[in-house]
Amino acid sequence: MSRTRRPPGMVSARSVLLGALLIPPTSYFSIQTPTPTTVSVVYTSIMVVFALVLLNGVFKRLVPRAAFSQGELLTVYAMLNLSTVIAGHDILQVLAPILGHAFWFATPENEWQPLFFRHIPAWLTVSDLSVLRGHYEEGYTLYASRVLRAWAGPVAWWSLFLVALMLAMLCLNALLARQWTAVEKLSYPIIQLPLRLTTDGGSRAFLGNRMMWAGFAIAGAIDLVNGLHDFYPMIPLLPTRTVELSPLLKEKPWSAIGWTPVCFFPFAIGLSFFMPLSLSFSTWVFYWVWKAQLVVGDVLGLRQLPEFPYVKPQASGAWLAVGAFAVWNARRHLSAVARHLTGRNRLDDASEPMPYRLAAVGFVVASVFLLGFWVRAGMSLWVATIFFAAFFGLSLAVVRLRAELGAPVNELYNVGPDTILVNTFGARALGPRNLTAVTLGWGITRAQRCHPMPHQLEGFKMAEQVGMNARRLALAMAIATVLGTLAGFWAYLDVRYRQDFDGGFGWEAWNRLADWLTFSPSPNAAAIVAMFVGFGAVSGLSLLRYRFVWWPLHPVAYPLASSINWSASWFWSSIFVSWLAKSAILRHGGLPAYRSSIPFFMGLILGDFLVGGAFNIYGVLTHIHTYTFWH
Repeated sequence: MSRTRRPPGMVSARSVLLGALLIPPTSYFSIQTPTPTTVSVVYTSIMVVFALVLLNGVFKRLVPRAAFSQGELLTVYAMLNLSTVIAGHDILQVLAPILGHAFWFATPENEWQPLFFRHIPAWLTVSDLSVLRGHYEEGYTLYASRVLRAWAGPVAWWSLFLVALMLAMLCLNALLARQWTAVEKLSYPIIQLPLRLTTDGGSRAFLGNRMMWAGFAIAGAIDLVNGLHDFYPMIPLLPTRTVELSPLLKEKPWSAIGWTPVCFFPFAIGLSFFMPLSLSFSTWVFYWVWKAQLVVGDVLGLRQLPEFPYVKPQASGAWLAVGAFAVWNARRHLSAVARHLTGRNRLDDASEPMPYRLAAVGFVVASVFLLGFWVRAGMSLWVATIFFAAFFGLSLAVVRLRAELGAPVNELYNVGPDTILVNTFGARALGPRNLTAVTLGWGITRAQRCHPMPHQLEGFKMAEQVGMNARRLALAMAIATVLGTLAGFWAYLDVRYRQDFDGGFGWEAWNRLADWLTFSPSPNAAAIVAMFVGFGAVSGLSLLRYRFVWWPLHPVAYPLASSINWSASWFWSSIFVSWLAKSAILRHGGLPAYRSSIPFFMGLILGDFLVGGAFNIYGVLTHIHTYTFWH
């Protein structure tokens, strides 16, 4: 090995230190905008790594021994992914606004105080209105000792909770990594861009590829023109959000399809290119299947039922089925791990992210803490147990989806364990203490688009691909989790004490609790049936796919396309275009044409992320509205 080059798989102390230093600024940016964490690839992490790759080119020429290896760059990438999603749109940006919202916005009219104030745990929230005033109004500072003391306790407890939750996820991933990486050999489409970008610390083969720069130029030009259009309206807009179909379908029953945009996001087209054809085809097909359910319901008069066709309960059951099948497929591996833990056989886990015994003990310890946390917060033990069983079941579904199929987004809005509990048992049976505790968990159950668990597993897969020390990477990710949680809370509070704040996601959480307690809904029989329908649909599709090789519809696409009120509607047309392009390339050019076209679609992602991301950063720094490259 040359003395001037570092091993490609190195996870060095300097890369961990660099990742740690970059966590506060990236978390601060993430707190101020939702866009980095609402899709599968965190674009700010790609921007940072791209900048490091360019810097690495200078190092290679002038100071070769200082150049970063691929392993070091990927270490930074994995750390930033985790810290950014913690500060992201569906974790801290949802959790933190809940902590003082109820006390500040309670009025005699909404009757929040008599409804649930006595059930809110004081050690997890901030109730002092003089402290909260600066959180919602300008002209006050976070850095007064009284304000810091008021927030210190809740922030410390929620930080412990989030770190324990991420530790449980990390241990679960360590137990399953071999099954999904070595046994099933899942493709991990989401990591293809960072792997290609960081090869050899930044290779000419990729950065000098004309097809890559052609894709980059197309996406970057669209963002540049549209970004300048916001400042200079005389510059024409290049529409990526071209048509809204619902105004064209005003007659019944077709008007029942509701909001249906047609959008062409370059980065989404690029990301979807790496999805298996069966999934990209199934995603846009099932999107229209969900829309068809709305139309058929209108024809049959079923739309008078308040939730028909019960999309959310169907999605809950469908996602749980995906998680159940992920565990079923791993049953032999899990059985071997169980025998290893009990000493009945021995598995070689030297190359795993953690020794299996440590991972099992870590998962148990973290789970006991999480259960104890919620019990102390007012949740009954049986409710907390079902809550976390459902949460980790859904988490396994998301992880498996990302590892095998690489969907550009995974949204589970309002289909999590909180919704499952209320639909199944009813608000009256759960009681106000349980419902209040469930409400405080909105920050981990709301939509799960920035779920940390897939990013952890993708980090382990990158380590396996490059020959990195997986255990050192696991330690780096654990460090990023702790620092990212603390940095995220600091960034949130600093931003909110500098700017006016309207309450954000706090309205969703506490209004929903008020409705539960006011109307005390009974178990929702129709929703329970819909959950079984969703579970059965995925089970049936899985059986058909297993029995018939020619069966074209992928079962995972059924829940993936269910978010028709947001993510699926934004992305279905981009996925359709990518499917059409990939099908044509494979049909007419075969694998050689497909391989040669990969850099073009990676260029679409990079161009959109770098140029569009630059406008977002400028907008955050200047506090002015700028063009946003998606939604």
